[in-house]
Amino acid sequence: MQLLKRVGFKAMSLPGLATIIVLMAVVPLVFVLYNSLILGTERWLGLWSLRLPELLWNTLSLAVFVAIGCFVLGVSAAWIITRRSFSGRKLAIWLMVLPLTIPTYVFAHIYTTLLEPEGWLGFAWQAVFGKTIPIPDLYNVHGVALILSLAGFSYVFLLVRMALLSANRSLEEAGRIQGLNAFQVFWRVNLPLLRPAIAAGLAVVVLHVLSDFGAVSMLQFQTFTLSIYLQMTGRFDYQTAAGLSLVLVLLSLTFLMVERVFRSRQRYYSNASDRKVMAVKPASFGQQILIWCWLGLIVCFSFALPVIWMLVWSWEAFSNNLIDVRFWEYASNSLLVSGIVATLALVAALPIALFHARKQSRYSMACVHLSSVGFVLPGPVIALGILSFILAWLSPLYGTIAALVIALVIRFLPLAVQSQEAALQQLTPSIEQAGRVLGASPLQNLYRVVLPVIKSGMVSAWVLVFIDALKELPATLLLRPIGFDTLPVRIWIEASEEMLELAAPAALMIVIGTLPVIWFMLREEKGRN
Repeated sequence: MQLLKRVGFKAMSLPGLATIIVLMAVVPLVFVLYNSLILGTERWLGLWSLRLPELLWNTLSLAVFVAIGCFVLGVSAAWIITRRSFSGRKLAIWLMVLPLTIPTYVFAHIYTTLLEPEGWLGFAWQAVFGKTIPIPDLYNVHGVALILSLAGFSYVFLLVRMALLSANRSLEEAGRIQGLNAFQVFWRVNLPLLRPAIAAGLAVVVLHVLSDFGAVSMLQFQTFTLSIYLQMTGRFDYQTAAGLSLVLVLLSLTFLMVERVFRSRQRYYSNASDRKVMAVKPASFGQQILIWCWLGLIVCFSFALPVIWMLVWSWEAFSNNLIDVRFWEYASNSLLVSGIVATLALVAALPIALFHARKQSRYSMACVHLSSVGFVLPGPVIALGILSFILAWLSPLYGTIAALVIALVIRFLPLAVQSQEAALQQLTPSIEQAGRVLGASPLQNLYRVVLPVIKSGMVSAWVLVFIDALKELPATLLLRPIGFDTLPVRIWIEASEEMLELAAPAALMIVIGTLPVIWFMLREEKGRN
């Protein structure tokens, strides 16, 4: 009995909870490893000689281009909005976040339609440049990178903006006293201090790129994810799909290790007494024009054009009475699943983030890396891994919403871990120590000290997971119960059949469904603006 109590206590400790959650998260990886072992040496050599070099080059080049695009868009927008006061500043915050509401496959479908010769952008291009300069082609690495950058830069914007709002502005004032201009202050003071937030944001972006299925399949760009999906659904070759998935996992874990090394020891603390509240510098009339030229360009292509397209085709659907009661069932199904997944992922990620923040060890870093496995595996592989586990150990859950929820929690757990860990890196250790000195228990310290400090990071984590779960497609296609369709499933079905007037309302509903949670997240920061 004493031994059982001791084991139970260890399991309920922070390392124990983190370990249990990580073991659940690596279930799909076990499926990948098992099927990879069945793949013989000859088939591995065949993959290396025929497929792997091209897939590695395509995937890595795409990740680099998207990381650069998201860095430029996200960091520039965050710095302008947090360090300059201009007309429409609060609206600009919303407009920088709203692109997260649009799935990558919707972005790809909309822009391929708009860039056709009879599309809006295609017609405008020919009117300006004529037919001598061809309309830009999205069916290449640069086109896919553009789509994924427009869809993903908001992750960098959110984390960098949160870091800028929490930064000690006395350092910026000291730079100005030394004669630095605004750009020099950003380059020499802000950018070094923002490295943890930028690294966390780009990590999320690159993990999205490595596991993206929607955009690469729409634009027919061969990456690991698309090849894995084709192996599983076209050839039913699960061993080859598992082998490709294993290479993708190793590639992603290597990236995460490099990112951790780059971010190691980049922790910046400042005492509350040292913080100096500075008024945001007002922008002149000329600066406001330049600001809105840049932000307006971003908004135009990342949100305005796609939403206008959705509104036009949705109006066509409503005018022709093509929307019935089943459409609202799809919307309620999506919102229900996304809310449950976001809440469970937030709770599951907290022990991992806390463990790594408090215990900077190889084991805690391994827990963070392994918790990211679900995000780097393609959705179909995660779905089949969970399905195999459920059939073997939890057969009553087969064909239920619970199976879908488990897969999506594993899928988006890294989002919650990254966001909460970035917030915890700004928690000065002396604050926690003061609570313990005053007699607070670990749970009281967590509830009264830690959670209030990282509240904005937790809200951001919940919102990010909710939005991504709302847009998830491949895992939902495979694990949804019979008759349980969601908005992404309907978008995929209608878009594949070129029924634009039916795909647009579902895409628009995803945007509308995410507005309340984004409003809630931004309301938490209202006092900082």
